[in-house]
Amino acid sequence: MSVPLARRVVAEFVGTAALVAVVVGSGIQATELTHDVGVQLLANSLATVFGLGVLILLLGPVSGAHFNPAVTLAARASGRRSADGPSWREVAAYVPAQITGAVAGAVLADAMFGRPLVRWSTHERFAGHLWLGEVVATAGLILLIFGLARTEHARFTPAAVASYIGAAYWFTSSTSFANPAVTIGRAFTDTFAGIAPASLGPFVAAQLAGAALGLGLAAVVFGRPAPTPAAPAGTSTEPELAAPALP
Repeated sequence: MSVPLARRVVAEFVGTAALVAVVVGSGIQATELTHDVGVQLLANSLATVFGLGVLILLLGPVSGAHFNPAVTLAARASGRRSADGPSWREVAAYVPAQITGAVAGAVLADAMFGRPLVRWSTHERFAGHLWLGEVVATAGLILLIFGLARTEHARFTPAAVASYIGAAYWFTSSTSFANPAVTIGRAFTDTFAGIAPASLGPFVAAQLAGAALGLGLAAVVFGRPAPTPAAPAGTSTEPELAAPALP
């Protein structure tokens, strides 16, 4: 049964807000408990893994649990020749919900720890090796999500995506933002997980490039999805959003 678009948009807003609150809040908590940067990153990554897995499991049946414009756009690009991908109307509804949810999540995390609600991050992340890290992180995420869907293993998405993001915290130089909405949200907090506004543009560009690369790799490795037959006359043709995904 198709879930009304309004409910799916609310799920994307709430899920993205909760995700950013987990990322930012656990970063603040970690820096208050220890001065060891390695332990701080470990605490931040573990909280993100657990939070992300729960959110995908909870909200995936409602909206697909994208929480990520790169995933939504990749789903649109992947399904543009069939009825499997989101329509442009759905994309136009999802992406603003994800971005505003990410900002709300950062503000909420700051509020919970008694920090200024909005303070632009001063954490500069402006370097070529960091952008390469974002390309790799996002490409791997998209390859994973669409690979699971095309091999009929989408039921493993919550655990697989959360595990991948947890690993990518450590094996990428950028600590795997891999999400334009989350990246924008994290600019609103001058804490451990923040990113300076001046660093946003290259990060988002690298993430979108990574999403395109991931889609290409998925097509090469797993093949393109088979076209969906046209719906019979008189039935709804509004497409369902593809495979649950994230951060």
